[in-house]
Amino acid sequence: MLKPRLELMLERGLFASRWLMAPFYVGLVIALCALLVVFFQELFHELPHVLSMTPEDAILLALSLIDLSLAANLLVIVTLSGYENFVSKIDTGAHEDRPEWMGTVDFSGLKMKLIASIVAISAIALLKAFLKLSELNTPIDQPRLLWLVLVHLSFVVSGVLLALMDWLNSKVTKH
Repeated sequence: MLKPRLELMLERGLFASRWLMAPFYVGLVIALCALLVVFFQELFHELPHVLSMTPEDAILLALSLIDLSLAANLLVIVTLSGYENFVSKIDTGAHEDRPEWMGTVDFSGLKMKLIASIVAISAIALLKAFLKLSELNTPIDQPRLLWLVLVHLSFVVSGVLLALMDWLNSKVTKH
């Protein structure tokens, strides 16, 4: 049985509308470029002080740079896997540098990578706040610390619940 012409045109239009997502992924690439600029600004701002840094200052610098690189990794994962999942497959041929996860990260895997990155970024922010407590003459901002801990714990709990939902979903027979 043939589909009515109107239904066929509607379905083709809906399928083609996935390309409306492409500018979002281009925007994420621009955000990645912005993170790169901020990364080097942070690095070059602190480099002249490297010989006079305390161990805590060096750790804070490293944590800041790690934080930015985690955010950049997250942007790459979301951009590439989102594009492949929702727009079109990326044809890299048999390029030797193609990441193994490309083409295999589904929405569930993307969601778990996203929450894991957010938890890591939150943990770094929390660690940086606690390291700043060791600085002399720095008043302790207890409400801020409490909020940082609560936000981090909410991310951790969210991640555990998302993983639990995925696990439960994998146990259900598919229709």
